[in-house]
Amino acid sequence: MPIAYHKTPVGVAKIMEEDNFITSISILDGEHEIHPVESPLLQKAIEQLNAYFAGERKNFDLPIKQSGTVFQQQVWEQLLKIAYGKTVSYLQQSKSMNNPLGIRAIAAANGKNNLWIVVPCHRVIGSDGNLTGYAGGLWRKKWLLEHEARVMGTGQTKLEL
Repeated sequence: MPIAYHKTPVGVAKIMEEDNFITSISILDGEHEIHPVESPLLQKAIEQLNAYFAGERKNFDLPIKQSGTVFQQQVWEQLLKIAYGKTVSYLQQSKSMNNPLGIRAIAAANGKNNLWIVVPCHRVIGSDGNLTGYAGGLWRKKWLLEHEARVMGTGQTKLEL
């Protein structure tokens, strides 16, 4: 399974490929050795992440696949519908999935997303507009939302009510 480590403004991205799909992108704390990338798909993922961090890319067109239950897959598909630079609450996400009582289960599925940034779980925030729950740490969630707001020229990191 090819793996790449790539330095980003929020830490080192660990990118994993399996069967011609990107299966995981996570951001690690600390230093990691960076090696030349031989896989064309991992190189494409790095290029798209670089463009995202440069404010030149708002959507990714990588072949992605991650293991999960049918419910988790549905939650992750819903995350892909959240527009760049926008936020939704966990309640809004649950309502859009016709599951208004499933907020906790949906939040838990968001937390199991292995494709950080590409499947934008960082765009889901609390109903009161506060940043809550991000496996990479709230400081990274805040950084990503502020980055997208700057690129969009909106300055918004709070929920639009």
